[in-house]
Amino acid sequence: MKVFKFGGASIKDPQAIRNVLHVLQTVGFNNSLIIASAMGKTTNALEDVINAYFKKPEELKQTIQIVKDYHADILNELFTNKNHLVFDKVNVLFGEMEFFLATNKSPNYNFVYDQIVSYGEILSTTILSYFFNDQNIENVWIDARNLIKTDTTYRDGMVDWKATEQNIANQLQGKKLYITQGFIGSDPNHFSVTLGREGSDYSAAIFAYCLNAESVTIWKDVPGVLNADPRYFEDTVLLNQISYHEAIELAFYGASVIHPKTLQPLQRKEIPLYVKSFVNPTLPGTSVSKGANLEPETACFIVKKNQLLISISSKDFSFIMEHQVSDIFKLFAEQHIKVNVIQNAAISFTVCVEDKFGNFEHILEDLDNNFKITYNENVSLYTIRHFTPEAANKVIANKNVLLQQTNHETMQIVIKE
Repeated sequence: MKVFKFGGASIKDPQAIRNVLHVLQTVGFNNSLIIASAMGKTTNALEDVINAYFKKPEELKQTIQIVKDYHADILNELFTNKNHLVFDKVNVLFGEMEFFLATNKSPNYNFVYDQIVSYGEILSTTILSYFFNDQNIENVWIDARNLIKTDTTYRDGMVDWKATEQNIANQLQGKKLYITQGFIGSDPNHFSVTLGREGSDYSAAIFAYCLNAESVTIWKDVPGVLNADPRYFEDTVLLNQISYHEAIELAFYGASVIHPKTLQPLQRKEIPLYVKSFVNPTLPGTSVSKGANLEPETACFIVKKNQLLISISSKDFSFIMEHQVSDIFKLFAEQHIKVNVIQNAAISFTVCVEDKFGNFEHILEDLDNNFKITYNENVSLYTIRHFTPEAANKVIANKNVLLQQTNHETMQIVIKE
């Protein structure tokens, strides 16, 4: 079986959805599994719903209506028969979402977040499935929450691989076209759990691993994996092939084309990954496989914006001992603050962290009580794999460099822009 993953940009409007149909007809779709994200910026719109629910209840109805209108516009263009069953199905899904918001008793933001944002993927795949059937492409719609089982770490679920593998093996049988959701699974009580932002790629890897898939293809609006983000760098280069190891390194440092958790399951079973363009589906794109040399050999640039650079030092000029470092990192872990760079000195150390949930302020008082703390907000972390002096100068020229660290193949630079 082949696994195809289509992200939000590839199904953002009726024209894009018709293009997915063109992609499938071009490359073939027999014995395949399609994994789809929410349409366009639906996840962001559902986040607005959640924020209104908790902070601005007077705006809740309006934020829900925005999501409804967006999907209604897509439905009205794709389905000319206004009595089509898909309209009722989508209305039922919105009814379920509104019922949850009206009856929920949990004050847990992350729990509510997962119950609501999961509807983005349920809506998109429902519409895709009905549309494909209307185009004489028979398919089977599957609810990923019945297959991918996780713990109760809402917004960043840990997969129960044994249960998930058994569920997928039982449900996906026969050479058919299946359609399911990325990004979501469910906990032991069948409440929705998301797998981390951009987790649809990870979903593709989970299904591929459990199915012993022939390959995974991630369809993007770029020709493949580039050596840099074209939003920040000119003259980017397409990487024709890279190894699992190199792709994992790039993902670890924050490359946005491949999700960090996607590659390990594929590597374990040596399932090749392709990153291709849904604009030009016949182009070869980038292949990721075992032992493939980086081609072409070139420096690769990764940028992570909105980072925090924190300097921690003792108040009495004594050494910071191992148990103190352990306590500090325990605080970071408890608040889901990701440490991206560490630099030690005699009586201090500096960390560049990603505070994606805005939790740093929750631990600042604890840190202030025991250490001298200084920090810079909204800094940028640049990572250069296979760096050269020319590549480094491309990043640091005329910039305010706060930290620079190198090892054999990688340079990391923190800049205040």
